[in-house]
Amino acid sequence: MAEIERLPEGMTGEILEPGVVSIRARPGAAHRRAAGLAYRALKGVDQADGGTGWWIEQEPPVRFIDRLAYPDIAGWRVERSPRTPDGFSITLIPEWCCEVLSPSTARDDRFVKLPIFARSGVQWMWLIDPALHGVEVYVTERGHPMLVATAKEDETTRLPPFDLDIDLSRWWLPTDNPNPSSP
Repeated sequence: MAEIERLPEGMTGEILEPGVVSIRARPGAAHRRAAGLAYRALKGVDQADGGTGWWIEQEPPVRFIDRLAYPDIAGWRVERSPRTPDGFSITLIPEWCCEVLSPSTARDDRFVKLPIFARSGVQWMWLIDPALHGVEVYVTERGHPMLVATAKEDETTRLPPFDLDIDLSRWWLPTDNPNPSSP
């Protein structure tokens, strides 16, 4: 943990394998935009923002068994945690975690962190893909992430576990080709 606290500005680190600190540069514009707008979309449920039922935080340091990770966004139900979870290494497992995929993090987010979250008891997980303009929703079943919903591009939809309409249309940076499947 001390190694992570000493990282230079603009760098971030996680412990995704015991004893191994993964160090990365901070994310780019597409990642920041999707993460920021996803966070703001949940204002209606975030107790700290006048909503009800959840504590929603960006990049909280969470200890998942013997790993330390910073989910892009995480949420704890107020009924389980009357106050917002606190500390450098939060030990209370979130009910929901969200990762925004970047070219440098997508592999670890999908194949390392998603299984860690599920094995640790996170009930719901989202993967947001700014390149593909989509969201995947997973639920934990017997310690494994199972895909249960997807949303794309400009949909307004309800994504579990939240009971509110979420407009995805502004989450994405404009692209030169609005229809990537066309030649």
